[in-house]
Amino acid sequence: MTRTAAVAAVGAGAAFLAVLLLVDRHASYPEQIGLGVVTALALVAALTRLSPTRRAQAVGVVVFATVGEVTGSLIWGVYHYRLHNLPAFIPPAHGIVFLTGIALARACVGYERVLVGFAALAAGTWGVLGLTVLPHRDVAGAFGVPLLLLFLWRSGARATYAGVFVVVAVLELYGTAIGTWQWERYLPGTGIADGNPPSGVASGYVWFDVMALLLAPYLAPLLSSRARRTRPGGEPPRLPSTHA
Repeated sequence: MTRTAAVAAVGAGAAFLAVLLLVDRHASYPEQIGLGVVTALALVAALTRLSPTRRAQAVGVVVFATVGEVTGSLIWGVYHYRLHNLPAFIPPAHGIVFLTGIALARACVGYERVLVGFAALAAGTWGVLGLTVLPHRDVAGAFGVPLLLLFLWRSGARATYAGVFVVVAVLELYGTAIGTWQWERYLPGTGIADGNPPSGVASGYVWFDVMALLLAPYLAPLLSSRARRTRPGGEPPRLPSTHA
């Protein structure tokens, strides 16, 4: 992917997500299902242009993020969406968030240190502000910031995590501002103060990415095999030659 293509992908992903959340402000349950279908089709369209490994990573993010959504929102109640459900567009949107973060990292090729440094500075500053001057103290969010900083410092995929952090941070601020979702003032059952959104929210998303990146090498061959079996004409996959 060239830098120009990467910049275009960042713009397209950001615009799609921004409009999606804006439209959801007044959507009913059935309309949210329609938004889910549109988002899923957009994700599939984006995946068709990627390598099997990248597709596997995006699918992994969708799976792990959905588990996190069900646990954090529907079961624990740390945050809730406008209609107190899990909107149908949220799972596939996680895949688009991931791909947009990847594109941002690609757009910053040659300037990875700047991107990582910006993400680290933004996360650290946000965490400190949440403990000092923000209207509601954000203790829970501050717990997640050191973990994010550790990944930005030690991981070989630090540029990817930095790109995803920027996208997630902007979407969290935007989504809570327009009322798409809202974080509880305290973690249920703990009494620990939490921000809206919490400063360390991106650290949870990094965990989704970490797990997806770890499992992608195992999932990619399955996706690649399925693509070969279903290509036009029903032609069976070609076996490698046994001749030298």
